Amino acid sequence: MTGSIADARASVDRARGEAAEFRYKYGYEMPCDVLAKRLGNINQVYTQRAYMRPLGVATTLVSVDSEKGPQLYKVDPAGYYIGYKATASGPKQQEAITYLEKKLKNKEYADGSWEDVVELGITALSNVLSVDFKKHELEIGIVGGPRADGQEGTDIGFRSLTEEEIDERLQAISEKD
Repeated sequence: MTGSIADARASVDRARGEAAEFRYKYGYEMPCDVLAKRLGNINQVYTQRAYMRPLGVATTLVSVDSEKGPQLYKVDPAGYYIGYKATASGPKQQEAITYLEKKLKNKEYADGSWEDVVELGITALSNVLSVDFKKHELEIGIVGGPRADGQEGTDIGFRSLTEEEIDERLQAISEKD
């Protein structure tokens, strides 16, 4: 979420409610693209009524779908939603998106491992903000990475990387430079 904190809370509550209602009705989890469409439709209604203030928040949705694989959607306050391979939100959003587009055009990261994707995210932030990060300055979450319990296979849930894992990625980036 990027934008007004109060609007972000309202949007998250609405998204949770929509997902819970979908699960209750249909018996399975709401796909990311369906949730993005629903949130986009709700946001668009806010732009039609004079007595309703549009939500001042851009929403980024990330999921791993059993049929479609990893999904990334962004919903803007006007109700527009679209899927991405990589995106950014915030004050330097356009510079970050331009950097990501350049890297993804080369296809070097398109089908990479989770480590490659995390390193791409860190280098994008580092280049756009002109900052060299330390492990305690970053918080990184992954969906669909290795299992946290160390067993074989892919975890379909969300988890945050530890400082040691972040430090490993920072070391790998410094070795490439």
